[in-house]
Amino acid sequence: MKTLVIAEKPDMGRNIAAAIDPRAKNFRTYIEGEQYIITWAIGHLIGLAEPDAYDDKYKKWNFQDLPIIPDRFKLVPNAKTKDQLKVIADLAKRAERLVNACDAGREGQHIFSLIQRHLKLAQPVKRLWISDLTPETIRKGFAELREGTEYDNLTKAARARSEADWLIGMNGSRAFTTRHQVLLSVGRVQTPVLAILYDRQKEIEAFTSSTFYDVEAFFTQDDTEYKGMWQGERLTDPEKAKALVDKCRKKPGTIASYEIKDTKEYPFKLYDLTLLQREANARYGFSAKKTLDVAQALYEKHKVISYPRTNSNYVNEQNIPEMHRALDQLRGTAYDELAAGAEKRFVHKNNKAVCNPAKVEDHHAILPTHKKASGLSADEQHIYDLVVRRFLSHFYPAAEYKVHTVVTTVENETFKSTIKQLLSVGWKAIYADQKKEKPKAKSRADKQEDEEQTAEEEISTPFQLQPESGVLCTKAAAKEKETQPPKAYTEGTLLKAMEGAGKQIEDEELRDAMKDSGLGTPATRASVIERLKHVGYIVMQGKRIAITQKGRTAVELIRQAGVDLLTSPEMTGHWERRLNEIARGLASDDTFMANVKKFTNLIVEKVRVQSKAAKQAFESEAQPAGAAKRTRKRTAGGAAAAEGAASATAPAKRTRAKRDSAAESAAAAAVPAKRTRAKRDSAAEALAAGVAPAGAEPTLRSAASAGGPAPGGALRAAAAPPLGAGIAACPRAGCAGRIIAGKRGYGCTAYKAGCGFVIWKDSCGAALSEQDARRLIEQGKSGVLSLTDAGGNVTRGRLVLTNRNTGELQPER
Repeated sequence: MKTLVIAEKPDMGRNIAAAIDPRAKNFRTYIEGEQYIITWAIGHLIGLAEPDAYDDKYKKWNFQDLPIIPDRFKLVPNAKTKDQLKVIADLAKRAERLVNACDAGREGQHIFSLIQRHLKLAQPVKRLWISDLTPETIRKGFAELREGTEYDNLTKAARARSEADWLIGMNGSRAFTTRHQVLLSVGRVQTPVLAILYDRQKEIEAFTSSTFYDVEAFFTQDDTEYKGMWQGERLTDPEKAKALVDKCRKKPGTIASYEIKDTKEYPFKLYDLTLLQREANARYGFSAKKTLDVAQALYEKHKVISYPRTNSNYVNEQNIPEMHRALDQLRGTAYDELAAGAEKRFVHKNNKAVCNPAKVEDHHAILPTHKKASGLSADEQHIYDLVVRRFLSHFYPAAEYKVHTVVTTVENETFKSTIKQLLSVGWKAIYADQKKEKPKAKSRADKQEDEEQTAEEEISTPFQLQPESGVLCTKAAAKEKETQPPKAYTEGTLLKAMEGAGKQIEDEELRDAMKDSGLGTPATRASVIERLKHVGYIVMQGKRIAITQKGRTAVELIRQAGVDLLTSPEMTGHWERRLNEIARGLASDDTFMANVKKFTNLIVEKVRVQSKAAKQAFESEAQPAGAAKRTRKRTAGGAAAAEGAASATAPAKRTRAKRDSAAESAAAAAVPAKRTRAKRDSAAEALAAGVAPAGAEPTLRSAASAGGPAPGGALRAAAAPPLGAGIAACPRAGCAGRIIAGKRGYGCTAYKAGCGFVIWKDSCGAALSEQDARRLIEQGKSGVLSLTDAGGNVTRGRLVLTNRNTGELQPER
């Protein structure tokens, strides 16, 4: 009898086989040698069953049937991967012992445990616990296999996390959906992420811009010129700013202080998945999901980068020789010139900026492999280029600067200057050829803002002042500026917020529990953002994420119900702390689950007594008439997949037809019209497969962008909403209509009666959100926007509603 090794992914299985038995025979779904049979899961092969597996009555969503709390959770195979599960079952019959070679972490432990439980595998288990897939590490791991029972507590923690997510997600989603008759998805991770977006939007709406003035002066001493910024309380009076300019211009000054400091800048950290997603979003505008998909293709298909779903920015000692070898591989490629300047002496086991085993968990940082890249698509080349350049930068020395800090006084007024003099470019040579490119991630307005906020001046020429000598203020100017509201989130900045969620929590233990995880994991954050789009909670406006009316209402309803802990990272912090204690044998999983069941009951009871939301609260989600009534085909275990399985259950490989079918199902349920209760139940039943547990919510396409009516047929027609619906009351004199969002603009529901009011979404180069339209209607003026004039020049300014009968807008003069 042989030993059956079960890896988490095919690539991992093949790496293990190559390291421990290179002469083993490949049978496509497994690899067999004299001693070992090596096979693999494909992510989560097993999931938690949906509610109707416990009772047929759960096929229909009925509030009176809540809460749904199984005595024992049932397992079901993933229909898409059941063939591989059968392979494992057949191979297990030929094995006398098992080796759990899934990822070294909670989810890897869970994947193996589900297979073991479902197939009732009784063989003794050994555990391979390694954090990278180098041959040396694999062979060392097999030489030091641990007893599977050592990880029983980790298995309990993983199981508790999965079942707790199911309870919160299933019951929370059904409770809010059936109470308010709109598909409202609730989840332990998704809901606090939505709340982050909601709170930022409220901050933006509450922000009031004000004008202020920065006074800058230019000084000369012999042939040296430098700029200084006036130091004092913020100037809001233009006359005072002008007086200050006149007071200092052409006047002599003295150097009050002059400090010179040598500094070094070291390369940025190696990429983990979240950092790579953030960079790709900032530079190329890629969504988090797109970056993950492209990186996965580079890993699986082209094999030119290491495992991308990592949360580590560091490597182990064993990876250092592999990094040196990868550097050699880059010679003779498009990166030859950069590789030629790289020095291996900078990457060694004592360089803690690179090699820090204590910070490597399941996988090390993303690195290029030894294989030369060829045949990459444009998108793949972009992501590969990011990885390679970041990798190469660590083989270069630090960039060196001499920082000059100067305080200059003129007519008793103080000006401060920071001049950063480049001495040695170091690792920044890696990116020198990219400085000429226009950053694709930023609009011209954003670039202008960045330039305005730059507090120091960087130069590459020699700079030196004689502090005892005087200076002359050759010119001065007052620049008019406006305070800026908090920026709307992009996917990149939202990923950063998710990663850092919980850092503001006052409870130190909760902060510690979340410090390395935040909301979601690197592998699931992209799918969380995609789900927020699919269920109609957010839409993209260019690169900005905008929360829809449905998303706003969802957060408000959850908070109003008295279960606002669902919208806070604190719950994730509480869970992570307790799960970590379970994994260490310091807490009981039974006690944890008992408390989760109490919280589940609390959610249901709070929603039970909540007032039903008016239909118009979700008005911006209205669908055009005639939306198809097809329903999404249900998949066994699809809705019950745990949050950690999100990547396996995400609809990445669905056909366009299936995606459209799902969209139409969502459209039919998103806005219940005058349907009977039976019809509503039927719609809920059709959607049951799409309401997933916490962190793995419905993957139904959002109806948010479909639009509503507008005058002149410019927007799609729909029935007029009731009083109080939409964005605001129509400002046209004598009109009783409401302004609602359409496909191309914000128009009046009374357009059939002749109202021609409309605010076009694309006005003067600005993409106007619902909040922008509301502010224009109610206040007559927008906030500060990025506008484009007839000549194509981008400026910052406001739009003014100049005609309350037609909706005509003009830039503020």
